[in-house]
Amino acid sequence: MMQLKRLLTLIYVFSKYRLDDFIPVNMLPWYLRIAFYLAPWRFNPIPKRVPKAKRLRLALVALGPIYIKLGQILSTRKDLLSPELATELAKLQDKVPPFKAKTARSIIEQSLGESIESVFAEFETEPMASASIAQVHAAKLHSGEDVVVKVIRPNLEKTINKDIAMMMAAAKLVERYAKDGKRLRPVDVIEDYRHTIFGELDLISEAANASQLRRNFNDSDLLYVPEVYWDFCRDNVMVMERIYGTPIGDIDQLIARGTNMKVLAERGVEIFFRQVFKDSFFHADMHPGNIFVAHNDPETPQYIAIDCGIVGTLDETDQDYLARNLLAFFNQDYHEVARLHVESGWVGSGTKVNEFEAAIRSVCEPIFEKPLEEISFGQVLMRLFQTARRFNMEVQPQLVLLQKTLLNIEGLGRQLYPQLDLWNTAKPYLEQWVIKRMGPKAIWQELKRQVPAWIQHGPNMPETIRNTLLTLGEYPAQQKKLHDKLDAIERGLSEQSQRRKHRALGVIVSALGLVGLHSPFLWGFEGSAALIALGLAWLVVRG
Repeated sequence: MMQLKRLLTLIYVFSKYRLDDFIPVNMLPWYLRIAFYLAPWRFNPIPKRVPKAKRLRLALVALGPIYIKLGQILSTRKDLLSPELATELAKLQDKVPPFKAKTARSIIEQSLGESIESVFAEFETEPMASASIAQVHAAKLHSGEDVVVKVIRPNLEKTINKDIAMMMAAAKLVERYAKDGKRLRPVDVIEDYRHTIFGELDLISEAANASQLRRNFNDSDLLYVPEVYWDFCRDNVMVMERIYGTPIGDIDQLIARGTNMKVLAERGVEIFFRQVFKDSFFHADMHPGNIFVAHNDPETPQYIAIDCGIVGTLDETDQDYLARNLLAFFNQDYHEVARLHVESGWVGSGTKVNEFEAAIRSVCEPIFEKPLEEISFGQVLMRLFQTARRFNMEVQPQLVLLQKTLLNIEGLGRQLYPQLDLWNTAKPYLEQWVIKRMGPKAIWQELKRQVPAWIQHGPNMPETIRNTLLTLGEYPAQQKKLHDKLDAIERGLSEQSQRRKHRALGVIVSALGLVGLHSPFLWGFEGSAALIALGLAWLVVRG
């Protein structure tokens, strides 16, 4: 019953804000276009003087916290959205109305198995902040430490499961029928969203992320991560050290404190590249609300990061390709950029390197004519992705969080220090990383690592080579069998597709007849009955 109520709410909001305006109807098969034009929301006029992008934002707000969070994530995907839509979705605010303090107390006491008074010497019932997933209360432990208590909103998981199921169904339709559906991989986008939002619901996971990030920077004064108090952490409750600093978005306050803004901006870039290429573990939600600046040393300012619910990792292959791509960009080596994209499989396998290189050059050359401090590396990447669409470049799910984080870091850096030269700040770090990974010392270390395995498997090599040669000899016959099976499957799928189309046609014709029975002025009673009979006959004969 609850699921039906949620579905009806979705349909109502969809109709009210005419979100069908976002569906590429012309790309749908003819029978789905007919069904689409007969849908009930077509009778509701499109709101006048309300832009398309604003209607989507208002609809997400009306649907509640889960959809607000989706809108926030989508707003960072400038490679997928139009500039107008991305700008409008970026207006979605992080703050939402808090839930009752009584409910928060109940959740904390039930999770910890103790009363608030026995755990905390002080507890502020008024939340410090309230977001779509959780809210935060200030408190003090009996041992004297100032802490914050993060509490997950109640009853979110059921709603999320229902909403994700509906989003996934819509994504599958887009992927199947939209022209760019397979390239944009909407199913993967929703799956990533599901993983992200359930990750944020698990505060034990967030606490573990925070502890890992804190440990990674123990030897550095670049970044400080608050301590986690594990004795008071559960799936839906987390207690962390309370930090005191200036919000990074408060530029006037930072300047008043004498902060070296150039160093602050450059340190932000260094933190990003260290996380990605040294630790392969990066905070992937570094928007201004999650970053503060410590008050200890304005000349060498230290960052403070909170809210580690979303983190990203890269494997060695992606690290390698990413570093080499960035260096090639810095050196304006477009041939190397094109070659790496083709080699990594990020663009279609049939892509010619020279053609892709020419397209990249046409995008980048006008940009590189500007002074370095005026060049937005994030915008270069976005322009590159738009160009790569012509070469069937697929969205890379493993790089989505990285792209988002890089855009956040660069935008934040330029806000702090508009003359920030991201290129020269990052290039030495990348060059050192490549030397470390590919230099003589790295090769020698890899040889030492591999030699014991080679020695162990050496006696078996002759038999392995013989079996491989026998398998290669049987390859043509196996390939023929495989091709025969694939042909049979393809014929079966084609027949099923034809039957579905015939059934859809029969249903649509019968539906038109039923509509006519309720509205005889359309084609009369006899015509309506004839349509119903024709549709049913078609279903019997061809369906």
